[in-house]
Amino acid sequence: MTNRKRSRTVTWAEPVIDAEGISRMSGLELLRAVKDGRTPPPPVWSLVDLRLMEIDEGRAVFEIQFAEYHYSRFGRVQGGIECPALDAATGYAVHSTLPAGLGYTTLELKVNYIRPITSETGLMRCVGSVIHRGSRVALAEAKMLDRKGLLYAHAIATCLILEPTGKD
Repeated sequence: MTNRKRSRTVTWAEPVIDAEGISRMSGLELLRAVKDGRTPPPPVWSLVDLRLMEIDEGRAVFEIQFAEYHYSRFGRVQGGIECPALDAATGYAVHSTLPAGLGYTTLELKVNYIRPITSETGLMRCVGSVIHRGSRVALAEAKMLDRKGLLYAHAIATCLILEPTGKD
């Protein structure tokens, strides 16, 4: 057994918390600003190499290329590393349906892991879509797919829709 060390440098943009500016934008407008680079993405995306590729009302698509640094002890991607992509896809799908001033938080994320992922699996797409959005609770799903459309993980999220600050 060898113990060859590897390293990786991660850089990210300072998180911008602009509550006043955000409250004037619809969820879709805000997420399009993230996608287009007009506002920085969350720092965790840099850590796991997550990229927002498409955003439409009720739908969000991310890409992620898993690598060796995502591995568990068993030579496969650690399931917890898949979760940021699944959570982002479900959450952004919900957030894209919200009017200005409203936000969301994930209450529950249930994940089914279908097959293992390694760095050789290739580029993965995580497609999130809203199943139901009520006035206070939304349900969304996300599918982790390879380039051929083969399913690797599936998630269902329950999201709480948040009133503007001070009104909850």
